[in-house]
Amino acid sequence: MKQTWTKHDTPAPTSQKVAYINTRLFDPESGLDSPGVLLTEGSVIADFGPNLFSDGVPEGIETVDCGGHILCPGLLDIQVHFREPGQEKKETLATGSRSAAAGGVTTVVCQPNTKPVLDSVPMLEYLKNRARETSLVNIRVYAAISKGMEGKELSEMGMLKDTGIVVGFTDDGLPVMDSLLMRHALSYSSMLNVPIAQHAEDLRLSNGGCINEGAVSTRLGVPGIPNASEAVIVARDLLLLELTGGHYHVLHVSTRQAVDAIRAGKKRGLNVTCEAAPHHFTLTDEAVMEYRTFAKMNPPLRNEEDRQAIVEGLKDGTIDAIATDHAPHDQESKRLPLTKAAFGIVGLETMLPLSLKLHHDGHMSLRDVLAAMTYKAADIIHEPAGRLKKGARADLTLLDPDHQWTVDKDQLASKSKNTPFDGDAMRGRALCTVVAGQTVYTLS
Repeated sequence: MKQTWTKHDTPAPTSQKVAYINTRLFDPESGLDSPGVLLTEGSVIADFGPNLFSDGVPEGIETVDCGGHILCPGLLDIQVHFREPGQEKKETLATGSRSAAAGGVTTVVCQPNTKPVLDSVPMLEYLKNRARETSLVNIRVYAAISKGMEGKELSEMGMLKDTGIVVGFTDDGLPVMDSLLMRHALSYSSMLNVPIAQHAEDLRLSNGGCINEGAVSTRLGVPGIPNASEAVIVARDLLLLELTGGHYHVLHVSTRQAVDAIRAGKKRGLNVTCEAAPHHFTLTDEAVMEYRTFAKMNPPLRNEEDRQAIVEGLKDGTIDAIATDHAPHDQESKRLPLTKAAFGIVGLETMLPLSLKLHHDGHMSLRDVLAAMTYKAADIIHEPAGRLKKGARADLTLLDPDHQWTVDKDQLASKSKNTPFDGDAMRGRALCTVVAGQTVYTLS
């Protein structure tokens, strides 16, 4: 199979019309699932439906035969680390966006733990310009909650949001340990209408742990990170949320206790959302025995009970979205003893098939799986995306949920190759990715 990426330096001409024919139109929000045609005009969706062009496509309109495959809204990944600026040897906006496009992802949200931190207007303007120059997909950003991500003083949140690229705030990679600072941040979230996203980890409880605390950490003789480290912060933050009335979002939830707390918070009417990463609902800490540092991430892979709790949370809607926490690292950062190696794996190109496994294994409907990567993810960050809608930006993913392929780390578009899924058989893949009406990726 051949992969092709195309960078377009100018927007699609408003006069350009493309008809995607022989499709299975699939819109998770409305429930549309029907053979049909979708028409783009310039950068927007002009029309779609089962009866569009039933008498044939008019002359002058370009056609793309989709081979009967699913054409759905472009996927979103609302937690990625593209490392630019400061760690371009691991990833860049250009290489990260190629990885996103190959995974069918049309919009990503970059995290602020770059070097320097994304905590100032000049840094955000720089990133916005670099994205315009080099990225194949839509780049959005979580700016830092605290200056320098030091957890001491709030960033200039209002000014940062006004840059137009910021969709929320987080100190991801580090938790906000100061309760008063978190209270103030949540208060601002109400005024700015953005989520405050938390990497939920009590650093004192984690105490330098490197994998999940349990039988595997005991066998390996390494310090572990207990479930309570995540759950304590979530419980505290939910109390603060009740006090402030803001929007609280839990990044990469990984434990049964945290899922239970979020479920209870939602039942109390709190504005809390959360996401889960594919590795947390497909792997357990037993994978560390086989993949060693390539299965080291933070939060760590947990036990089977926690993995099942993540699946159940996705099934009942407690967990709103699927996001990868795409964390590229070079070989020098990973090929170290377990206690010293960097946390994280790449995930953009395996997000779709790993998530589709929930459908193939009978846990969730196809609609619910794709919803977690489209409109539900978009709604968390208030992004006008994730829906098939007339007049909406023409961000589209053509996918085959049954496409059989094998992960080859050397063929990944990401600059880094740190994946525990190398050599694994996958089912489901993006065949074509369209951003603002222009094709940026094809698999042929």
